[in-house]
Amino acid sequence: MDLDPDEELLARVARGDPAAVRALAARKLPRLLALAGRMLGEASEAEDVAQEAMIRAWRQAPTWAPGAARFDTWLHRVTLNLCYDKLRRRREIPTETPPEQLDEGPAPDRGLEASDVGRRVAAAMAVLPDRQREAVALCHYQEMTNIEAAAVMGVSVEALESLLSRGRRALRSALSDMMTP
Repeated sequence: MDLDPDEELLARVARGDPAAVRALAARKLPRLLALAGRMLGEASEAEDVAQEAMIRAWRQAPTWAPGAARFDTWLHRVTLNLCYDKLRRRREIPTETPPEQLDEGPAPDRGLEASDVGRRVAAAMAVLPDRQREAVALCHYQEMTNIEAAAVMGVSVEALESLLSRGRRALRSALSDMMTP
């Protein structure tokens, strides 16, 4: 197995080095926020998930055993598990009216079309089955390789490619009216 690029930083975090904690957060937090945002579709919930994942990383640092898995793989899996916990809780709490949501799209001066495209893609992602959405988010938005994404998801590369194929096909179908001939 390749040397884990986070191993030295984790050792420093385990020793209580405040600069290492800041460096770990700067290195990992933006990607965790992006992943959680794609999975949950709500910025406040994504922030909660990313924060909890970072707390777990900080707590795990003193006992981290290099070699079993890369730290980044473990951290993404923790983030995804926390997202699934949030999604399960959503299904368990019926509401009479939907909660107000902030428009996370581009600023108005960027044009209505760009805003519409972003909302349409987010809506199409939201209706994908969880595992397909996870695969698409990891490979396309987190820019992981198929091997890395398969490790995070705990599936074979072939299974990941199948999930990606089905997810892409569903997105293509949902967004077909936006495609140029």
